[in-house]
Amino acid sequence: MFNIVLVEPEIPQNTGNISRTCAITGSPLHLVHPLGFSIADKHLKRAGLDYWKYLDLFNYESFSEFEHLHPNCRFLLCSTHGLTQYQNIQYKTDDFLIFGKETAGLPKELLDRYAKDTVRIPMCDGFRSLNLSNAVSIILYEALRQNRFLGMT
Repeated sequence: MFNIVLVEPEIPQNTGNISRTCAITGSPLHLVHPLGFSIADKHLKRAGLDYWKYLDLFNYESFSEFEHLHPNCRFLLCSTHGLTQYQNIQYKTDDFLIFGKETAGLPKELLDRYAKDTVRIPMCDGFRSLNLSNAVSIILYEALRQNRFLGMT
């Protein structure tokens, strides 16, 4: 199982789509506040469809609280500024795959602190980034593939 972490997500539809991906892969979803929407948002619920009841959802008031509650865990920060292409990482079950908000990504301070554990998806020059829910899917499914889709059929 892999943990998906969204740091200050802003768009409810993206978080809803990601929640659905997490539910069908057995991946807990961790939301670091502040959020750009309410958990009760109709767009969030609609995007997640009827998968919410299968989702392991955790909320944190800050990234500091998240770090404090998960000592000795491996954090992989996913960013367009990451040093290692996503397919060149050896993913381990229980890794935390961490993604930033849609408009700004992860804070530079976090990327600097975890520089050796930053991951990126290759893209053509001149483009800002992929859609957040697509990026989560790409990296999560590579991690699952490397681990032979453990627990999935």
